[in-house]
Amino acid sequence: MADAGTKRKAADGGEIVVKKQKTDLIAAGPPRTSGLAAPTMLLTGHQGEVYTAQFNHKGTLLASGAFDAKILIWSVYGDCENLCALEGHKNAVQQLQWASDSRTIFSASADKTAQLFDVEDGTCVRRYRDHSSFVNSCAIAADAENVLATGADDSCVKLWDPRQRRARATIRRHAPVTAVALSRQGDHIYVGGLENTIQVVDAKTLETVFELEGHTDTVTSLQPSRDGKLLLSNAMDCTLRAWNVQPYAAGSREEAVFVGHKHNFEKTLIKCGWSPDSSRVCVGSSDRNVYIFDYATQRPLYVLPGHKGCVNEVAFHPSEPVVLSAGSDKRLFLGELPK
Repeated sequence: MADAGTKRKAADGGEIVVKKQKTDLIAAGPPRTSGLAAPTMLLTGHQGEVYTAQFNHKGTLLASGAFDAKILIWSVYGDCENLCALEGHKNAVQQLQWASDSRTIFSASADKTAQLFDVEDGTCVRRYRDHSSFVNSCAIAADAENVLATGADDSCVKLWDPRQRRARATIRRHAPVTAVALSRQGDHIYVGGLENTIQVVDAKTLETVFELEGHTDTVTSLQPSRDGKLLLSNAMDCTLRAWNVQPYAAGSREEAVFVGHKHNFEKTLIKCGWSPDSSRVCVGSSDRNVYIFDYATQRPLYVLPGHKGCVNEVAFHPSEPVVLSAGSDKRLFLGELPK
């Protein structure tokens, strides 16, 4: 039945009907596409530049590492509560990686160490000290988590077994190593640095299988696709490139080149990433924007502002249209994308 309103006495003794105002709220803006509390969430808590940030494999937590030597663990949903701080490093945290169990974090630091942390109890369970200079990058093999790798300014890549304190193998390069990654099975190591090329190394023989040439400046990030067929690389030449790293490939291994994002005099190790279905790629930029490219067309889909300093890492959520960004402005953003 329709609401007839409220009857009031008129001045002449009659009655008038006052209609009630409608108070239903109509949601403004585009429809929501994720479980975030708001389309954009700002996370603050670090006391220095944030160099790295990643979702866990379940997408329920994220971790960030910064110049303040801390790794902060945050809830992705609700108010994005800061759950705990992992302490143990004595200098900037350069990169971190989650293990597939979403409980363990492997981190690389300018204190010349790599460390394994147990997120549930907040403790460092293993500290690796074999490098003699800043450790810039770290990696965990997705399907073989007993294989860890680090790359450092001492021009060495080291392979580790998480149960042992000493490196089980060392690969010596001719220049500082700024980026490492591992194939899903841990049988190949991808190495980038000041040599500008990317070496693909057999993890058993430690011999270079092939090299990927195309970048003209320092390689800052390496990221394999989820199916392991492609490798994404970012470099200080302001290009993001995708490579075919399958064992047998006819012709050039370079599959795609993405341009638009920037590097500047800061020479930060800006990191890149894949969407879960490999249809998009993302990368940070010194112009304070987040860049998201369509893989098929190699054109930018989104250039997202918000940061007040260089964007050092961007990552896609594992199951929702959400991106995470970490910046030199000491802040992190979670942003919702259209489906």
